[in-house]
Amino acid sequence: MTAMAHEQLTQAEVLLEGFLALDTPEGFRAELIDGEIVVTPPPDGDHEDYIGLIVEEVIRKSRTRMQFAGNKGLKLRSGGGCPKDHAIPDATFAPMELRLYRGAEPWMPCDGVAMVLEVTSTKPAADREAKRRCYARGGIPLYLLVDGEAASVTLFSDPRNDDYRQVCTLPFGKPLPLPEPFAFELETADFL
Repeated sequence: MTAMAHEQLTQAEVLLEGFLALDTPEGFRAELIDGEIVVTPPPDGDHEDYIGLIVEEVIRKSRTRMQFAGNKGLKLRSGGGCPKDHAIPDATFAPMELRLYRGAEPWMPCDGVAMVLEVTSTKPAADREAKRRCYARGGIPLYLLVDGEAASVTLFSDPRNDDYRQVCTLPFGKPLPLPEPFAFELETADFL
């Protein structure tokens, strides 16, 4: 190993240790995305309303029984010399039969996760770009993004390396088809 590679690894380890030792204020969320620590303040009411509507619909309509976790930390692969990404989606869905969240550590691997949901917050660029790449690198099959500022929902699918190869964006009010294991159209009329 070269001295430079050893130095980068040491910096990555220090960053990860510092991140894991953070004590964020109640309601705030700290994530390690693309080698940067991102702290997000508590969400507003619209943010929580969108999540509630989607969770209710996924649980009620999915062809496969789904398990849901809100604000569950995921350990994902990272790019370059960065430490492993640690992202906290607004919602994580996995087939109930896997029971992924049972006994899981605060940060769990993403194996078996069917879809993550993010609703844009005070830092929408992180949700639109950096977190999208993190979820793709982690091999999460579906990433659902609710963008309040753009009044749209986007489903990213077919992850390859650092991004998703398929993208479907629709305005609020239009139903968004969710593929297997969900296999239903997500209604977004209540987002208006």
